[in-house]
Amino acid sequence: MKRLFFKILIVFALLFFAAQAWAWHDKTHLMIAKAAGRTSWYNAAGPDLAKIKAGNIEEYNHWYNNNAEAEVTVRMVMDQVGRYNQRNKLMDSEGHVYGAIIASLRAYDKTVQSGKYAEYHLDYCAHYIGDLSQPLHNVPYDDYNKTWHSATDGVVENTIWNEMDKITAQMYEIRLSAEDFEADLAREIARIANLSRRLGYRLRAENRTLTKEEAFGQLGHSASLLKAVLVHYQPRR
Repeated sequence: MKRLFFKILIVFALLFFAAQAWAWHDKTHLMIAKAAGRTSWYNAAGPDLAKIKAGNIEEYNHWYNNNAEAEVTVRMVMDQVGRYNQRNKLMDSEGHVYGAIIASLRAYDKTVQSGKYAEYHLDYCAHYIGDLSQPLHNVPYDDYNKTWHSATDGVVENTIWNEMDKITAQMYEIRLSAEDFEADLAREIARIANLSRRLGYRLRAENRTLTKEEAFGQLGHSASLLKAVLVHYQPRR
């Protein structure tokens, strides 16, 4: 009986650690936020630190494993919002980074309305928007993903501190209207998710990690969307 219990415990432990997937490494997250104009860009890596103690409460906000390999839609994005900070591994085994972006901004709005300090919610949002462009956070966490995930996370990490210009060169204007902010944001999240997802499939088919050029293109998507979000909130700050 003890041996059976021990074996079951090992299986659950392996399943747990197999589900762990980090995203862009710290400097990469920081430079996305800095390129977008986030004043507290130095907080952009914080949500990864939170995973050490918050565990699944935070972990599932960082990726969407899209096991069905389905087109990401606005409805899919909005359906994930209510799962923010949830830890039900059976009901939500794929994660919910798309919804986390919008939910973190709702938390920001709610905290502002309460008169409390709200900036950390924008820092969480900045991190999730960074995760959005990591191709392997938008595809199944299969053998290919497990093999190449860490290398993809760190493909520009060692040099990016002095290469912010390579992110800004890839940035473009995204407009989020004040009247339909969430709808516009959900549409842009879905668009970038699908671009990232398709790149992830190509990488899998070619059994390789990102090139640095591909990585900077992806980081440009995240920085562009984060800049648009910051522009939306600028009048309040």
